[in-house]
Amino acid sequence: MQAEFLASLSEGELLALPYLFDFWAMAHQLPPEGDWKSWVILGGRGAGKTRAGAEWVRRQVEGSRPLDRGVSSRMALVGETLDQVREVMIFGDSGILACSPPDRRPVWEATRKRLVWPNGAVAQAFSAHDPEALRGPQFDAAWVDELAKWKRGEEAWDMLQFCLRLGDNPRQCVTTTPRNVPVLKRLLDADSTMMSTASTQVNRANLAASFMAEVTARYGGTRLGAQELEGRLLQDVEGALWTVGQLADCRGGEAGLARVVVAVDPPVTGGDRADTCGIVVAGVTADGERAVVLEDASVQGCSPLEWAKAAVAAYYRHDADRVVAEVNQGGELVEAIIRQVDRTVSYRGVYASRGKVCRAEPVAALYEQGRVRHRGRMDELEGQMAQMAIGGFQGSGSPDRVDALVWALTELMLGPKQARPGVRAL
Repeated sequence: MQAEFLASLSEGELLALPYLFDFWAMAHQLPPEGDWKSWVILGGRGAGKTRAGAEWVRRQVEGSRPLDRGVSSRMALVGETLDQVREVMIFGDSGILACSPPDRRPVWEATRKRLVWPNGAVAQAFSAHDPEALRGPQFDAAWVDELAKWKRGEEAWDMLQFCLRLGDNPRQCVTTTPRNVPVLKRLLDADSTMMSTASTQVNRANLAASFMAEVTARYGGTRLGAQELEGRLLQDVEGALWTVGQLADCRGGEAGLARVVVAVDPPVTGGDRADTCGIVVAGVTADGERAVVLEDASVQGCSPLEWAKAAVAAYYRHDADRVVAEVNQGGELVEAIIRQVDRTVSYRGVYASRGKVCRAEPVAALYEQGRVRHRGRMDELEGQMAQMAIGGFQGSGSPDRVDALVWALTELMLGPKQARPGVRAL
């Protein structure tokens, strides 16, 4: 059937076919019908969001389809940074230039940060890091990419809304991987918003098979996988000790730390089916008031000797002062395994006399006070943290990474007063 159809096309029709997106598109990549202002495409990694956004821009500036309300002549392209607007939205493999047929391809004017189409339509590039740049311009359409990642999301989004004041029906397309941030939740709650969703799996034909196998094996069934692969917006669990928004706001950290520890939560089982061994590295400032989580070095499916080596490696990697390990299950054996790797490591065993939630609550309070930061993203650790609630851990298995985090910060900030050497350079 396909061969017959292709054979029936003229040479010109065959050349045009790759640019007829309505023919190739998946359902979530086509604009919804109806009267809407914002079309939000929530999708997993590689679900085809960028292509959908780029093709929507084409639809707007060419204005040749029945769903359109006239041709857009002045458009805003807004990404997290100007580099991302240029490299992903404009010049990317699924960007505007790659999707445009040769006779309607726009020209990028780098000095003016804009695309200009042969019919006179213009799209201006903006960075969400600079909301003030959106004061003054006016547009009849906008494509917004990765809204949920914007560090100044509220400000940039609000400024953009004031710009959409031209034409009879100014509209915007938002393509983003979902994250539980206020600006995205408010947008989805608006009556004028339409939403499309898609998982990474739906676009597997255009993705490397090895990529799909790897991410499915590693993240399938996890909270992070639900967000990054299934494109689901994850809400905070009831009674959460850490909210998703709170964790997104705790990036960064102090440069000088007085004391660094590596905390270990050993798994109960060993071998290939072993649970995760939680290994978290954290440091505290000289005044003892602020802590920084430096690394989630947790390992899974390792023998006792292997996770001990991972803990000792983290100890030296961060020039740590001590290894702290929970010994409720392993007793003196935990220390013996670590000593087998390195006899010189400073070590202390700790016993859990209270439940996981009781131990975690004082640490969660430190986060509420703004006294703990994370040096970079730690998705798997933060995924477990977001599922810790007053009623217990809401995820599957044991929160090994969170347990290690709690031991590290308890040792640094909540335990008996520790000797604090001079400030170190990291």
